[in-house]
This record gives sequence, C-alpha cells and structure tokens, in this order.
Amino acid sequence: MGHVVRMTLTGALGVGFMFLVDAINLFWISTLGVERLVAALGFAWMIQFFAISVGIGMMIAVTATVSRLIGMRDLAAARRQTTVNAVIAVLVQVVVASGIFMFRYDLLARAGAQGETLEAAARYLAIAIPTLPIMAVGMVGSAVLRAEGDAWRAMSVTLSSGLITMVVDPVLILGLGLGLDGAAMSVIFARLVSASLAGWYVIRVYDLAGPITLIDFRTMSRPFLAIALPAILTQLSTPFGNALITGLMAAHGDGAVAGWAVVTRMTVLAFGGIFALSSAISGIFGQNYGGAEYGRVRRTYLDALIFCGSYTVLAWGFLALASDTAVSLFSMGPQAAEVLRAFTMLAAGGWFFAGGLFVANAAFNALGRPIFSTLFNWLRDGVLLWPFAALMSVRFGAEGVVYGQAMAAMVAGSLAVFAGWRHVVRLGR
Repeated sequence: MGHVVRMTLTGALGVGFMFLVDAINLFWISTLGVERLVAALGFAWMIQFFAISVGIGMMIAVTATVSRLIGMRDLAAARRQTTVNAVIAVLVQVVVASGIFMFRYDLLARAGAQGETLEAAARYLAIAIPTLPIMAVGMVGSAVLRAEGDAWRAMSVTLSSGLITMVVDPVLILGLGLGLDGAAMSVIFARLVSASLAGWYVIRVYDLAGPITLIDFRTMSRPFLAIALPAILTQLSTPFGNALITGLMAAHGDGAVAGWAVVTRMTVLAFGGIFALSSAISGIFGQNYGGAEYGRVRRTYLDALIFCGSYTVLAWGFLALASDTAVSLFSMGPQAAEVLRAFTMLAAGGWFFAGGLFVANAAFNALGRPIFSTLFNWLRDGVLLWPFAALMSVRFGAEGVVYGQAMAAMVAGSLAVFAGWRHVVRLGR
C-alpha cells in the first residue's frame, strides 16, 4: 500500500497540477465575459481529448513493456524498447495531428459547435494540434520514468509544463489581448518544456534510451503494439463518451456546454488521484509480473481499490463544498450552474466505480489481457452511456446527462473489477 500511495499521490500532484492550470486557463477565458469562448474551449478540448487519449494508450504500453524488462533485469533491452516506443508514438501523433487539423471543422460541427463558437474552437485547434508529436515525447518519457519507479521525476515533467502555462497564460490571454489564441499558444510552450525535461531524465539520468537497428524495431514493436492498440481503443472510448455527452448538452444550449466544460476541468482536478492510480500501479504490476511475484500483484490490486474508495469520498466532499465558489469564479449562468451542481452533489460519487474500472484496466494491460480493458471501457461509453444519459435527460434535462454518465460507470466498473480480480488470482497457477 505504501508503494501504491507514493506512486499515485506523486502522479496525482503532477496530473492535478496540470489540470489545475487547465482550469486556470478556462478561468482567464471566462474573465473575458464571452460565454461562447468558454463553450469553444470545451469543444476544442473534446477534440484534443481524442489525441491525448491515443497518447495515454501508448503510455500504458510504454510502462508495461519497459517495466517488465526492468523487472527481468534486462536493461539493455529496456533501452532499445524505449527508443522503439518513442519512434512509434511520434509517428502515430503525426498522423493524428494531420487528421484533426484537416477535418477540424467537420469534427467540431458533428460535436454540436455552430457559428462563432465553431470558428473560435477551430482556430484554437489550428494553433495547438501541430504540437502533438512533441507532446508524445513528453508522455513517453514520463511513462518510462514510472516504469523505472521514479515517481518524483515523472511528476516534475508535468509540473514543469504546468508552471510554464501558469505564467504564460495571463500574459498571452489578457496582457497581450490574444484571448483564445493566447490560450492555444501557451500549450505550445508547455509541451516543449515537458518533452525537453522528460528526454533529459530518461537519457542523461537513467540511460534508458539507446540506438536501435531495423531488426530491433521490427522485433520490439510487436509487444508494444500488442498492448498499445487495444489500450488506444480503450482510451478512445472516454473521448467518444465525452463527445456523446457534449452533443446531448449542446441540445440544451451554450449554457449547458459551458457548464459541462467547467465540470470536466473540476473532474480531472479533483479526481487526479484516480487518473494517476492507473498509470502508477501499471508499473508496479509490470515489474512484479516480470519478476513472477504474483502475491504482490494481488496485493497491489486490492490496495488500489481501497485507495480508490478512500480518495473518492474525500474528492466528492471537496467538490460539494466548492460548488458555489466554482459557480461564482467562472461567472456561470443558471443553466451552467445546474449542470455543475448535478455533478458535484450526486454524480461525483460514481467515480468510485470509474476508478475501479481504471484499476481493472491497469491489471489487464500489464498482465497480458489488454483486450479485456477495451471491452469494458466500450461497454461503459459505447453501449451503456447513450441510453442512460438520453433517458435521464428526458426526465431531468441537462442535469440528467450527468446522472446517466454516473450510472454507466457504476454498471461497467462493477463488472470490470470482478473480472480483473478473477484474472489476478489465477496468475501463476
């Protein structure tokens, strides 16, 4: 439990700070007093979320493949695996960035953006999206550091980008009067810093990257892709579900979309520990699996669930107490405030089940069953979310969409936790 808590809380600090900066970014935009700009940032974030989810899927594969080799004490192979992983990650994000850039108007329109809101969101994406390959370098480096078990340096990678954004944001958005363009430009600076620091730690501090041959690339890309492809499919379910929710919210007007934009920021800020939990325990699973320490794998699974439950209770209480402050801070209208309170007062409790799904996914990805994580995530976002959210919205309006999301997480998370435990207890038999 000590190892789980250390790895998770340092990860939570990094993730939480990164999304705190994103929330501050949203705050600076909201001070301009134009609700459509807040909505535009929400639509742009939804599209970027797809690209970031692809990156997270590859991070999972990086941690799993490199941590197993470290657990086997084969550092030479771990160096080559890191380089292969980084090359593939950059190439994938080049393709993703090109696709989003070319079709950004169509993607935003399908998400529900219209008129000036669509134009503002498209301009934001045109500035920020080309830096996705740079972001990939930082994400791979952070994943390698977690595979090594260095939670503090992995945390500092995200902290550094957050600090840069925190300083640059108000200067660009308000000081130079660039508005939403300034918010997009700050993303460029943040990703450059993150990638540079991650590369320094991996290469200079741990010497965990080395030259590769074409044979190395062909051989080592297979275990990476065997985990990365289902992991990416798994991660894409979340932005797919978010797109469904944003579309349902758009039917209730820009106020509902603006409220949902604030909810997404508060979610990742308050539940940063749950987001970090999955990546933190993936390295623990991988090293102990590589070392055939199956008892530690089972103990990690149970301790992660205990941590998940405790953290959810604390975060839920924090959100409930912060509701009125958030409404005032982001200058939210009546409809946006109703969406926010629906989440903070009730639906936030569903994050215990979402966290359980994350724990099960980490086990499946690190322990040889990545397709299971894909199935359970798509059960939540591709099968259950739409009917639950649509039916609840008929009864409760925009707030019902939030309740429907929590219900989908409850069902899928419970089933995933049970299946994950069955897989873990059978290891080594």
